[in-house]
Amino acid sequence: MDTTQGSKDRFVRKSEVRHRTGLGNSTLYKMIAEGRFPAPLHPHGSRSAFWSEAAVEKWLADRLVEAGQEVAA
Repeated sequence: MDTTQGSKDRFVRKSEVRHRTGLGNSTLYKMIAEGRFPAPLHPHGSRSAFWSEAAVEKWLADRLVEAGQEVAA
């Protein structure tokens, strides 16, 4: 999702992040702590964690590029 073109980003919950990435809870939070995965957002100080869908999609695309795979447009 390209947010520079005026499209709106949306927030996704941890369950969707885990489903899309295949990461478990421990791995997800370890990677966040190491700066290897986008940190969650906590709107208005809530305890609920949400991720920018665009950030998750970019992370996935970057992993494909690292693996030598072509990213679909």
